[in-house]
Order: sequence, then C-alpha cells, then structure tokens
Amino acid sequence: MRFTQESAGPVNVVRGYTSVEFRINDQRIAHSIVVSADALALEPDLVDLGGLTDALAARILGWQPDVVLLGTGARQIFPAPAFGATFLQAGVGFEVMDTGAACRTFNVLVAEQRRVVAVLLR
Repeated sequence: MRFTQESAGPVNVVRGYTSVEFRINDQRIAHSIVVSADALALEPDLVDLGGLTDALAARILGWQPDVVLLGTGARQIFPAPAFGATFLQAGVGFEVMDTGAACRTFNVLVAEQRRVVAVLLR
C-alpha cells in the first residue's frame, strides 16, 4: 500500500486564544475576527453582539460555509435571533458557544475539511 501526503496549501488553524488576542497560525491578532480555513478578516469594530449586523452576515455567506460558529467571549451569549436566522434560511448551520469552544470546534472541522467559518469575539 502506498501513502501520499495531501497538501492543499496553508490552512488557518487557531493556535491560541486569550482575552486579549488570537493566534492564527503564527499571526497574533488583537481584534475580533472572522476566519475560515483559507481566509481571515479582522473585525476591530466587532466588540460585542451588537456588532453582528446583516452586512456581516451577508459577507460571511459570501464565503459559502456549511456551518458558522459564533464565539461570544468568555461565556456563551445568544445573539439576536435574526442574525442566526439569516444563516438557517440560507441552509447554513449556525452554532453559538463561548470563544474557547468555538476555537476548538473550528480546528476540528477544518481538520475534517469542512467548510466552516468562525466569528470569534474576544
């Protein structure tokens, strides 16, 4: 049996998370972020759930995810129902959890080559 290593190029992985920064691969980021396996968007204006807008949801849907994870900081806090409904109406899974859990879940789904986008608040 022959084994070959599959290399699809660089993949974003959450390497660390604290209350002041994220570490995506080797990059340290001191803002909230939207991240997928192959894209990263800094969201310095996204400091709490009030920053979850229809425009942000539309941008995320443009990344064509199968599932969206929302990490809400140190504890799980549910956003306004309309934000999550945007994804559900588009047939995209939507899960809310604390940011640590969202980082871990993101890494697992990326390793499974799932089309996942995580919205991570500090």
